[in-house]
Amino acid sequence: MDLMGMMGKLRETQQKIEDTKKRLDTVLIDEQSSDNLLKVTLTANTKIKSITIDDSLLEDKEQLEDYLILVLNKAIEKASNVNQTELDAVTKMDMPMIPGMEDMFK
Repeated sequence: MDLMGMMGKLRETQQKIEDTKKRLDTVLIDEQSSDNLLKVTLTANTKIKSITIDDSLLEDKEQLEDYLILVLNKAIEKASNVNQTELDAVTKMDMPMIPGMEDMFK
């Protein structure tokens, strides 16, 4: 086993992971309520970019809170799935198989 080569491969993989994380800041995830009264956009790194609320929701605070929770949770789940899939692809493709280091770069 070439230790220097493996260390170089680890550094290269780390850089690819960082590059992927930066790219995921530009991948936008859109989610909306089933009636289109609330829409959210966030990045694949789960940073909220925009929230659009229909005026009708402003009349009922509890309803608006429920909408926000529901739609944001769905959007975060989608973004997390995209993020994990992308990072998994980089690590599986480039990482040397070293027992016990599977979760090192997550």
